[in-house]
Amino acid sequence: MWTPTPEDLSSPPLRPRLSVEELLAAKNTQPIRSLDDLAADTFQSDEELEEFLAFTYAERHRDVA
Repeated sequence: MWTPTPEDLSSPPLRPRLSVEELLAAKNTQPIRSLDDLAADTFQSDEELEEFLAFTYAERHRDVA
């Protein structure tokens, strides 16, 4: 049977606490200035988007009885 030693129970070393500004600088992030900053070109056309939405709607309602 295994018995833990005091070394087994010790906590991992703590990381230094960084401010929000320091964390953001470390990741080289930029502030969001508009919703356009969050936009992604996921679909290449409106038709492709409509096909996806129709598929998603059908799948969500497939087993509803």
